[in-house]
Amino acid sequence: MNILKSSLLALSGAALLAGCGTSVAPVISTPIENIDSIPLKTAPLNDVQYKNWAAADLVADTIPGMSVDRAYDEIIKNQKGETVIVGVIDSGIDIEHEDLTNVIWTNEDEIPNNGKDDDKNGYVDDVHGWNFLGNIVAENMEYVRIIKKLKPKYEGKTEASISAADRAEFDLYKKALAEYEKERQQAMAQATQYTQILAQVKPAHNAMTQKFGKEDYTKEDLAGISNPTPPEQQQIAMLTQMLSFGDSVPAVMKELKGGIEYFEGRLDSHFNMDKNFRAENLGDDPDDNSTKYYGNNDVDGPDPDEEDARHGTHVAGIIAGERNNEIGLDGVANNVKIMVLRAVPDGDEYDKDIANAIRYAADNGAKVINTSFGKYYSTHPEWVMDAIKYAEKKDVLIVNAAGNEGLNLDETMVYPNDQNKTGPEYANNVLTVGALNYDYGEGLVANFSNYGKSNVDVFAPGVKIWSTVQKDNYEYLQGTSMAAPAVAGVAAVIRSMYPKLSASQVKQVIMDSGLASKSNVILGGDASNTDNFQNISKSGKMVNLYNALIMASKM
Repeated sequence: MNILKSSLLALSGAALLAGCGTSVAPVISTPIENIDSIPLKTAPLNDVQYKNWAAADLVADTIPGMSVDRAYDEIIKNQKGETVIVGVIDSGIDIEHEDLTNVIWTNEDEIPNNGKDDDKNGYVDDVHGWNFLGNIVAENMEYVRIIKKLKPKYEGKTEASISAADRAEFDLYKKALAEYEKERQQAMAQATQYTQILAQVKPAHNAMTQKFGKEDYTKEDLAGISNPTPPEQQQIAMLTQMLSFGDSVPAVMKELKGGIEYFEGRLDSHFNMDKNFRAENLGDDPDDNSTKYYGNNDVDGPDPDEEDARHGTHVAGIIAGERNNEIGLDGVANNVKIMVLRAVPDGDEYDKDIANAIRYAADNGAKVINTSFGKYYSTHPEWVMDAIKYAEKKDVLIVNAAGNEGLNLDETMVYPNDQNKTGPEYANNVLTVGALNYDYGEGLVANFSNYGKSNVDVFAPGVKIWSTVQKDNYEYLQGTSMAAPAVAGVAAVIRSMYPKLSASQVKQVIMDSGLASKSNVILGGDASNTDNFQNISKSGKMVNLYNALIMASKM
């Protein structure tokens, strides 16, 4: 799935903290049933509010955050609880980042860099976790791998020539082929469109830069040009439109260049029919689940610039960016250690790697696992299902991103999840999270977020989220990939303060204690597609740390 979506893509379309043993003053939760009486925020968010909106309180700030700051100010205060290990299965993490280095998990039973498996868990020198991808960065989409595997058997065949025993496999091949053609054509068209737009914007921008003597001109500057020539009129119209997508034309041009690189990169990797990325960069057989000890301990990945670790680093910062160190940001959780599990390439992940990463986390002490990734085709879903059930037996809560295609997951299967095609969930330790926008009202749900009354559990902030990226930098990113770690942070706080609560109890607390709304919301960015907020997730709630701690204390 598309883990992130750039804004530019719009161009193309009385509680007692018993777990700590310390009493605090009685506190009262936000009335869940009265939340729709909160006035809508009409003023735009300023820079400070943008960077911290996910921690805001809906009542006090009229911003639909998770009341994180309020929870720390009024309930948690200086108490830390027990340390909780959170496994982050992702693209890798910059473990030396200034705001993360002190919260990275260290395997105390392993002697660093001695080339031995000191703790006898099968992974040599796994000091901070494990890299199940080896040197893989780019990868195919799963449906491309399916085509490669089945093409020799089915290319040129008709349905009439297929045996009953092969019918399901042949149908999968045809479905994958159709998906490949559609997505590849779309990527080619997008790359072409962005290239054409950039080719028109660049000379217009150069002309206006020369006219104004500056690059950061505004819409007002453009509108103030007197007696523009016909060419200038065209330039003004185009650049005014560009300024609707960014703070400056240079910023929009950078987005356009990034879009071109992204779509051209997809053509080179995601849809590449010639390269075998796994054979070239790892050598492990993804269809043989008997081998588990492959990869290496390079948890930030092979790229010296750590560009491939951007996504995982951002996710880690949301969960656990060191609080109160006066740099960067404050993560949701204040007493956690991040276990790094690199298993998500630039492309679709392998089921084998995800299953092994889940089992590694469960075996090595993680109590929460964040899974900010997903795909709509899976060749070995039973391996991941078995790993999730294994984690359930180990009392591990898995917090999972719902996905960014604006789809109803009650009608579309996504992997990983606790979905069954028929019947109830197969495990009770998976919490699937959709993404909220900062606009409380009909625009509350992020326009990209998946949803589903049965197969999405809760919603949490996922639009324009400020967090850590590689090399001591910080950026805004968005997606359900950002919403899931926000909830993983909430889960970690609850498990820290109330260690006797089971994973399934923590899941239920998060679902039951959130804020509900009876308002209609726009789904998938389509104004004609609306539903009541209570109908688009199992809980019908927005995650709220303040209320969750109060509810947990009463259990």
